[in-house]
Amino acid sequence: MTKIPSSPEFREMPQWLFDLDDARPVQMPTRLPSFLRNHRRDLRDRFAMAGAVAMQDSELLELVISRALPRADVAPLVERLLQTFNDYNSVISAPMIRLLKVDGMDAEIAQELKIIEASAHRLARARILEQPIISSWDALVDYCHTVLAHGDIEQFHVLYLDRKNRLIADEALARGTVDHVPVYPREVIKRALEVNASALILVHNHPSGDPTPSDADITMTNQIRDAAETMDIKLHDHLIVGKSTELSFRSAGYL
Repeated sequence: MTKIPSSPEFREMPQWLFDLDDARPVQMPTRLPSFLRNHRRDLRDRFAMAGAVAMQDSELLELVISRALPRADVAPLVERLLQTFNDYNSVISAPMIRLLKVDGMDAEIAQELKIIEASAHRLARARILEQPIISSWDALVDYCHTVLAHGDIEQFHVLYLDRKNRLIADEALARGTVDHVPVYPREVIKRALEVNASALILVHNHPSGDPTPSDADITMTNQIRDAAETMDIKLHDHLIVGKSTELSFRSAGYL
């Protein structure tokens, strides 16, 4: 009897193909459920048509976070973020360390939020560069609000200006607690001399939201003004930034 050669399809397969002890599960990519895809598409369409003003904080956050988690329902995370930080602006400007404490957050999502914050700062700063600060006061106030209004501790900035009142540098000289920031007038003036500044604007925030100056704020401002005058440097103003408003020392009669 003639022996029929076995077909390659029926030969014994290599042992490694069936070694289940070493097998590893492979997670196949999953698609976002159709109702979530439709919901997210509707959000993008609404943003494209009318911009951020047509969207709630939760919806805008969902669009941002879904860039880092394109196949996940991010609504529960968005809800936890808003419960923790209250609003969109406070979420975006929250410190990385606090963001990572929220259940469901990871470094990639937090970085996406900090990129948004950095972009906002850069755009606001660009509006006050290469032009006299005094003649673009509204842009300056917008910039200060963007950078400081949503901080959870007091920060003290000095804007150093040249002879044409153009911005030389915006430097954060001190960080404090929720209601106090230590400022040393000699350090402010020393830095002004180093960058050859002719004028200053002081800016700090009140995390409480109320920009009313404290007695310490007034005393410190007067000390810096007096020290600046001895070096022929003008103190234009001191802005205190609250959550939704600001106080100008000069407009309020403190300078």
